[in-house]
Amino acid sequence: MSARGAGGWLKTYAVVYLAFLYGPVLLLPIFAFNDSTIISFPLKGFTTKWFEQLVNNPVLQGAVGNSLYVAISAASISTILGIFAARASARFDFPAKRGIMGFIMLPLVLPEIIIAVALLVILIQLGLDLSLSTVILGHVLVCTPFSIAILSSAFQNLDRSLEEASLDLGETRLGTFFRVTLPLVAPGVISSLLISFTISLDEFIIAFFLTGTEPTLPVYIWSQLRFTAKLPSVMALGFLLLVLSLVLLLAAEYFRRRAITRTGAQGAATGGLM
Repeated sequence: MSARGAGGWLKTYAVVYLAFLYGPVLLLPIFAFNDSTIISFPLKGFTTKWFEQLVNNPVLQGAVGNSLYVAISAASISTILGIFAARASARFDFPAKRGIMGFIMLPLVLPEIIIAVALLVILIQLGLDLSLSTVILGHVLVCTPFSIAILSSAFQNLDRSLEEASLDLGETRLGTFFRVTLPLVAPGVISSLLISFTISLDEFIIAFFLTGTEPTLPVYIWSQLRFTAKLPSVMALGFLLLVLSLVLLLAAEYFRRRAITRTGAQGAATGGLM
């Protein structure tokens, strides 16, 4: 098979795969504005009443508050841990470095249901009550590898001579980190926060196993799927979450690219001066 023919088949496969994967997502805005309680074609008319029901739902508002609390906490803790791990991985060599970093990144390849069940068993054995705090712990475990992956590239692209110059001028290592290193990798930090926030906000399996009497938003949505009359409101809520996730991911990608460009530009400028 020629290279052109292989490329044509690959493009066709990519288009079919993306259509199969994201086709159902395109139905969210269609049925979110459909004036019918039955999710089916043909459509009956345009309406915004399903969004109005979301505003007047106190249980939903509580679930949104819980999800925001969990997502902000998990994103902050994951990013802080990611900074420590990415900094150590990029700057230092220590025994069993690859094994340790591989173990930290293991949640990326493990099925979430296995992680959730394992955490549930451990928490029960420790005698801890299920609550939003246990959900945060589970989300930190899942989000930290993503933070490390994002921040590692930012630290690796950072020119070490900038830190050395700061130390030569009399600044302490801690002061150099906060005054020189951290500002340069700040776009990567923001990208890590946004992606971790998005992952935590949308995560269901771990939240389902570890939540107590205070459900997060994905758990609330799952509970509403049992009622046919609630499906249009769920579609409207799913559409809002889809838009929010896309905005956060686009912003995270922008800051990730900016971090790479910024550290690379600083390194090029320093190399030119040298």
